[in-house]
Amino acid sequence: MSLLPERLIILDRDGVINQDSDAYIKSLAEWIPYPSAIDAMARLYKAGYTLAVATNQSGIARGYYDEKTLGTMHKRLQKLVSNAGGEIAHIAYCPHGPDDICHCRKPLPGLLEDIQKKLGRKTLEGSWMVGDSLRDLQAGEAVGCHSILVRTGKGQKTEAKGIGLEKAQVFDDLSAFADWLINENPVS
Repeated sequence: MSLLPERLIILDRDGVINQDSDAYIKSLAEWIPYPSAIDAMARLYKAGYTLAVATNQSGIARGYYDEKTLGTMHKRLQKLVSNAGGEIAHIAYCPHGPDDICHCRKPLPGLLEDIQKKLGRKTLEGSWMVGDSLRDLQAGEAVGCHSILVRTGKGQKTEAKGIGLEKAQVFDDLSAFADWLINENPVS
């Protein structure tokens, strides 16, 4: 598999891969993946893309769930993607709350820099950042990623605001983005 930056896709989790909730995703039972997203991740992997996840998880700082519970959700995600024929190279998460002083909480680029380091990449320039909120796109743009907004999760509300989306391409969901990317950028 290629390690070129443009072959790396970084995905937000809640609202992109699974259903989101204003009450937070606090348990494995509440973690409900979009079936089309799991399939899209497998298709992207099979097309030669490296997949990573960058997710804010302030519910940990708020005491709604712990890192063990989050780990259970991520193991389920990895198993579903693996069963579909794909692989997630790394999952980075920020356990901090919005008032904590950290470098990892999106829109700051710390989670993406963690992915860059874990995957041994010199740059993230030209990689893809897929999210449903402006802060996802801002984190990606800070390190040179192409911005992709999906309309799932909070994506429709983000799109309706129209602020900060000048560089973003918009797709209905992760599956529509995967279709476009695979058709537009076939492995040579």
